[in-house]
Amino acid sequence: MFYIAWIIALGLLTLFFRPIEERQFNPNASPSSQTEGGVKEVQLKRNRYGHYITSGKINNMPVVFLLDTGASEVSIPKKVAHKLGLKPGIPLPRRTANGTIEVYMTKLTELQIGDIVLYDLRASINPYMEGETILLGMSALKEIEFHQRGNILTLTQY
Repeated sequence: MFYIAWIIALGLLTLFFRPIEERQFNPNASPSSQTEGGVKEVQLKRNRYGHYITSGKINNMPVVFLLDTGASEVSIPKKVAHKLGLKPGIPLPRRTANGTIEVYMTKLTELQIGDIVLYDLRASINPYMEGETILLGMSALKEIEFHQRGNILTLTQY
């Protein structure tokens, strides 16, 4: 009976602390947006690891982005690309910190973060990426203005 009580207590603690842990990884699960005079702004909070993670959409399907100014394009794990129904195009070599890999080019009809919407973006499907997080690289970030102050990154679309 004692062991069963401990197992139940551990299960309840896990259920209680999981949302807190998820907010620490992605504090921007519902990014706040402001639109004034046609200018759209989204403010993102840095997570506890120093990264900007946010929820968004690709082709109207929910995804999670990691903003990466060092990435040339939006890079999507193969498993996520399959869920999104993205078709792999021509293979191209890409140089990474771990060496040269082959990725497959694709096109995103629509990418959304808060009220900011970008259309017809170049992206790559990366068969070597683990997990579900998409790298939001410069093929998307060059379409908007962004600046950081303290722990806040502001994305602006004119």
